[in-house]
Amino acid sequence: MIRAVVFDVGECLVDETKEYGAWADWLGVPRHTFAAVFGAVVAQGRDYRDVFQEFDPGFDLHAQRRARADAGQPEAFDESDLYDDVRPALARLRADGLWLGIAGNQTVRAGGILRQLFTDDVDLIGTSDDWGAGKPDPEFFVRVADAVPHEPDEILYVGDRVDNDIRPAAAAGMRTALVRRGPWGTIQWQTTEARDLPTFRIESLAELSQAVKEFNERGR
Repeated sequence: MIRAVVFDVGECLVDETKEYGAWADWLGVPRHTFAAVFGAVVAQGRDYRDVFQEFDPGFDLHAQRRARADAGQPEAFDESDLYDDVRPALARLRADGLWLGIAGNQTVRAGGILRQLFTDDVDLIGTSDDWGAGKPDPEFFVRVADAVPHEPDEILYVGDRVDNDIRPAAAAGMRTALVRRGPWGTIQWQTTEARDLPTFRIESLAELSQAVKEFNERGR
């Protein structure tokens, strides 16, 4: 049975349109150009950080994050950046009696924002910076499993990426749900792995409650 649901952050809970637009502005390139190159990099299966190298070879993301903060333009997101289905889905899953967590590749600053946004909504908020391990490193999912009070095969990990979320979570023995949104979720949706590997394929987080209930009923 599925007893816990753990969510990725970017393009799962948080629409990152505003943040990537801010990076385009910081680089001094048109937002549509940045978005086009971003999509090309994702489609080629490359690391998203390669996007910055296309515009500024040698670009140091960590250093530039500090520079943005020093300039009064730190990474930021708020309630308005959450996808519309996030709050209702969390409330429904909580009402279903499921243990809930959020765990993704995020900075310390982003972790602080998440804790403000989801103070009473989830049982765990963990980030790659907190744990010193980032997806798709198997150690990240070891940390998830250690933090959740249920067995790995009782955990459902929800994400928008096959490569960073679904594949490594499944390798860790977890159930998985692939949500179709954001650049990766859209571009990877028709791949063989995206069709065959996830426990669930969903268009909205609103589908999770019923999907989990039906899965658990079949397992009784």
